[in-house]
Amino acid sequence: MRFVIVTGMSGAGKSTTLKTLEDIGYFCVDNLPIQLIMRFAEIAYAKDNDINNVAIGVDIRSGVYLEQLSECLEQLKASQYNYEILFLDSNDDVLIKRYKETRRNHPLARNGRVEDGIKMERSRIAFLRKEADYIIDTTSLLTRELKAELDKIFIENAEYNNFIINIVSFGFKYGIPRDADLVFDVRFLPNPYYDLELRPLTGNDEAIQNFVMQFDEAKEFMNKIVDLLEFLIPNYIKEGKNGLVVAVGCTGGKHRSVTLANGIFKELESLPYSVRIVHRDIEKDAIRKG
Repeated sequence: MRFVIVTGMSGAGKSTTLKTLEDIGYFCVDNLPIQLIMRFAEIAYAKDNDINNVAIGVDIRSGVYLEQLSECLEQLKASQYNYEILFLDSNDDVLIKRYKETRRNHPLARNGRVEDGIKMERSRIAFLRKEADYIIDTTSLLTRELKAELDKIFIENAEYNNFIINIVSFGFKYGIPRDADLVFDVRFLPNPYYDLELRPLTGNDEAIQNFVMQFDEAKEFMNKIVDLLEFLIPNYIKEGKNGLVVAVGCTGGKHRSVTLANGIFKELESLPYSVRIVHRDIEKDAIRKG
């Protein structure tokens, strides 16, 4: 049986996560009082029930009792009740945006400022993030992508590392992504922009991919990037880093960078990490001209 404690930042996707787990057969309880977790575990692990897997939601709504959770976890360990902690996170800007879109108040924002509530919440649940078996950053995830991450852990039982790789294609004329850890400049490659038939297409189109990747330097550069990343990632993990933003840029962010980013993504997606891709500027020329 799997006993999963779902926790994390308010607005990061805990409700969606519990609903997803419920859909795949988990017995789910949200906002279970801390004082009842041990009793709930005793019932769940009893031999005379038909419960296979359970998930409980625990978050800042537990109020002052949240501080008792560490003691509760120690009791679970002492009783040999195995549990896993899944922590949902997202960056502050996205959390603020989600709160504004839903017009909900943050549970700790007593003065009405969501930013203050988020800051206080991060401080109070930091110990849970450190204890987590799985961390999912939902900053750039669609609902279906979050469900895919959950499937990896709870259906496929795939090896899962709390390391997220974001591959971002961009155009230098629109600025380098501010959160980039590594930036690769592919402007030295021949540009399909100057072929009038290819210009309207993007690096998601086969014709552009064939044009860019026909050159040996494109293939070699992509292979060198992949080799570098395969070397760096395990070493980053050893140092405690839990994510990497790899930015690939060309002039406009539409052709060469998209092609190389797609290629890197395909090479890395088989690794036991969460790999995502975003083409930041792929539509910007079309928007400006429109």
